[in-house]
Amino acid sequence: MTNFAVVAEGLRVRRGSREVLHNVSFAVERGSITGLLGPSGCGKTTLMRSVVGVQIVAGGTVTVLGEPAGSASLRDKIGYATQNPSVYADLTVTESLRYFAAILRAPSGDVQRVIEEVGLSTHADHVIGELSGGQLNRASLAVALLGRPELLVLDEPTVGLDPVLREELWALFHKLADRGVTLMVSSHVMDEAARCGRLLLMRDGYILADDTPDALRTKTETPDLEQAFLRLVREQEAVA
Repeated sequence: MTNFAVVAEGLRVRRGSREVLHNVSFAVERGSITGLLGPSGCGKTTLMRSVVGVQIVAGGTVTVLGEPAGSASLRDKIGYATQNPSVYADLTVTESLRYFAAILRAPSGDVQRVIEEVGLSTHADHVIGELSGGQLNRASLAVALLGRPELLVLDEPTVGLDPVLREELWALFHKLADRGVTLMVSSHVMDEAARCGRLLLMRDGYILADDTPDALRTKTETPDLEQAFLRLVREQEAVA
């Protein structure tokens, strides 16, 4: 399993009496971009929390960079950007990133590097509480990039961004992957699926498909990935 950054086997997560992830198994290759696609509420965030090691699981295992998810040795190897901003509203972008850089013991110069990578150079001295929603997302992503993590887990990182900024962020994601960083990127927007090397399509806590975009189009005999997803949903409903 040395070629895999993340391996989940029989992962199950419960909330009260309800199971929200059902016997989920998959593997993510190192240096790849894996898209986690599916409608809101399908279990994407729960799965990502399980990978990061902050989710209580009912069964199965998740191995990350060769260690059990949540291991102390992984803390400086994983960058995690949640859907909700993880920065302090009363600090400037630079001040907030300096704070997190100190906690992570990130290399000198990292703050300026990540500010430039996420396109916030013109807002570096702006108070975070005054940023737009898209700028907040980018500030949170900048925190995840500190310290040059080996694995980036990004939950809806492009939500609220205009097409130009989305294009710039995806260019950054591919640049990071070329550098050997592994990325797991969740989205409910199907047109982002084609930008990933591999896709995990989710619905109702199940993985409907785990394959490349081209293979999914071929398998479902559909021209686009949204139609492929709908075809897989219909197939699941027919079996249920």
